[in-house]
Amino acid sequence: MPILSSYCPKIKIPHFYHKPASRFCPVKNSQKTECPNSLFPPANQSVAAIVFGDGSSSHTKLYPLTKRRSEAAIPIAGNYRLIDAVVSNCINSDITKIYALTQFNSTSLNSHISRAYSGARLPKEGFVEVIAAYQSPEDNGWFQGSADAIRKCLWVLEEHPVTEYLVLPGHHLYKMDYQKIVDAHRRNEADITVSVFGRGEDGVDFGFGIFEINAENQVLEFRHNVEMNATPKSKSVNLGSMGIYVINRDVMIKLLTEYYPTVTDLKTQVIPGAISLGMKIHAYQFDGYWEDMRSIEAYYRASMETIRRINKAYNFFDRDCPLYTLPRHLPPTLVTDAVIIDSVIGDGCFLSKCRIKGTVIGMKTRVGDNAVIEDSIIMGSDTYPHNGVNEGEANGIPIGIGEGSHIRKAIIDKNARIGKNVTILNKENVQEGNMEENGYIISGGIVVVIRNAVIPDGTIL
Repeated sequence: MPILSSYCPKIKIPHFYHKPASRFCPVKNSQKTECPNSLFPPANQSVAAIVFGDGSSSHTKLYPLTKRRSEAAIPIAGNYRLIDAVVSNCINSDITKIYALTQFNSTSLNSHISRAYSGARLPKEGFVEVIAAYQSPEDNGWFQGSADAIRKCLWVLEEHPVTEYLVLPGHHLYKMDYQKIVDAHRRNEADITVSVFGRGEDGVDFGFGIFEINAENQVLEFRHNVEMNATPKSKSVNLGSMGIYVINRDVMIKLLTEYYPTVTDLKTQVIPGAISLGMKIHAYQFDGYWEDMRSIEAYYRASMETIRRINKAYNFFDRDCPLYTLPRHLPPTLVTDAVIIDSVIGDGCFLSKCRIKGTVIGMKTRVGDNAVIEDSIIMGSDTYPHNGVNEGEANGIPIGIGEGSHIRKAIIDKNARIGKNVTILNKENVQEGNMEENGYIISGGIVVVIRNAVIPDGTIL
């Protein structure tokens, strides 16, 4: 597991908000050089990434996984958080000025980012800096949306001279070389470049809207919450937005401080506004795997991809594009007479005489004797068990999976206490159910046991 050494970049809390005085009027260059990119400094000097830790509304669709954490802090593949995929994309693309804007349930996310990323893989001028939502004498409100957040943080973003901002959602799972979209942006001499994907698989939620694109990859129109089969204009196509934008620095400042100084959302207000102003907006089509985690089912599906032996949609074992995360210095997992098939096991676990198949086991998980876990996600524990037993047991039930329990197609959130001989199989195939008072919900047929829940011995779900 690639890791970065311990380092704590400070979380910035501003003392004032400076409204920049710079102005911008979109102009098209009359001449194009054969190699326009040669005029630009390297991306690690000229591009800054702005990563949002909170989705616009996906925290409600991912509930209860977002009950005590933001979307970007949700664990994935045993040892990682979703934010790690996006930050690793930046590092692997040599974009090393990274700002993480956080607000909703951000304690866990802020802690992870602040401790995880250091100069071990970043150049001297590189950084990953958390900008937490704040109140100031000039503005006593929190971030009201993505555009409002960037506007309130311009005083920080302007500290480092860059030519473009790369705006990224922090809770998506994909691998992208951001250098390619930046290069396309510069070749097209665009004001804004949006990343799009083609017609997706059945069930894809086009939550970031639809762009209508002409044959030259120019954006003609943006439509929010519409079907992909809406009829486009002649010689144009509809492509789904990924919520990823490359925006020229001066264009960003102009849009947020002069054209639209009061709007709050980048996706539904600023980008459509830029189209209406006649700015040069191009599309960059991405053809790789992309999961935007807009539902429990999407998260479950992405997690199950991590255990595939071949034809992995997302490769966590890619040596050329490694995934970085926080070094935790845990001991290896202890396996005692257990049968483990097609599964991913995190560090520091205790697995005793159990059977695990097609499952992701998170860090510090305890699984008791004769337990059976199939096609599930066990997120693990924040508390390291001493001699296999957790301190502070609730009702005599330790954190982890009790002896003789049988779990199938479930998500067990962190620090949950599953008693002995518990059955979580959803035999009646219930698709939706809210039993939060009993410690679980059902979404899309998947049983989700809530963080810190206690499921008593002998319970049948």
